[in-house]
Amino acid sequence: MRKMGIHLKGDERILGDSDFVESVLNQQNEQLEQRYRLQAEAYDFDNVVIRVAKLSGMPVEEILSLGKQPERVRARGLVCYWAVTGLGMSGTTVGKLLGIIQSSVSRAVERGEKYALDNRLRLTAS
Repeated sequence: MRKMGIHLKGDERILGDSDFVESVLNQQNEQLEQRYRLQAEAYDFDNVVIRVAKLSGMPVEEILSLGKQPERVRARGLVCYWAVTGLGMSGTTVGKLLGIIQSSVSRAVERGEKYALDNRLRLTAS
């Protein structure tokens, strides 16, 4: 293929065909662009919590406090999802800010992603 001038991204024996690799790379580029945009707009963990508070109608203090009430669990899941995937924060860092362990953050990210997708919620209002 090299002699014919055909260049592929990756080796399909390991990664999959070239179209798959291209789609993964494009998705990663989009996520990086979103993170840079959020950073340029000075988005941080506090902004994420404030956004979730507005969407959920809960006070910030209630979202940050521990508890297993369904509304609080849902709101904290959304915070974890947007902080980890949107801002690129580590699960350990988010866990320290919320007073939970990293494995709990991982589970909360999954819940938050499902809730955000099901309800078409976005971190930014735009």
